[in-house]
Amino acid sequence: MAGTRLALDEAQSGLARSMARRAGVLTATLMLAVCAVQAQQAWRDPSGNYAAPAPGRPLCTLKIHVTGFRNEKGQAGGAVYASPEGWPEDTKLAAVHGGFSIANGEAMEIFQLPAGRYGVVVIHDENRNHKLDRNFLGIPKEGFGFANNPHVALSAPSFQTASVEVGCPATQIEIHLIYK
Repeated sequence: MAGTRLALDEAQSGLARSMARRAGVLTATLMLAVCAVQAQQAWRDPSGNYAAPAPGRPLCTLKIHVTGFRNEKGQAGGAVYASPEGWPEDTKLAAVHGGFSIANGEAMEIFQLPAGRYGVVVIHDENRNHKLDRNFLGIPKEGFGFANNPHVALSAPSFQTASVEVGCPATQIEIHLIYK
């Protein structure tokens, strides 16, 4: 009986340690999630524009003027990449990204970034699902465009082809949408 009681005490103690570990992991996970949300919120300046965090470096303004919308359904979406990693569809790897409204057949988004070279892509997200929809052949069903308005055949242009130099105080570019 004493052996059974000792085994039960050890099992309960092990369970308590396991639950404490899980609670600690859950607490850490929640803290990271809160920090991530706060960091994302910090990416917007008081005017609501997106701003990449850059301690000690001045932020420059990148104004993206988007034209060529076939209608005003949904919203425009833009992503700015600091490197070819994730280019052009993995917005989790973008320096900044966001959605913006369409008015009178055009849209304007303003991003705050440190000076440097950035690849820029925009889409006409007609159904607001935050991605470029494609048909069964992989052909885009929504409008898209890139900085420098390169010719697009069967695949997206390279990061280098669709990148621009952003300098202070401001850089303005125009992107005309393509519909296939």
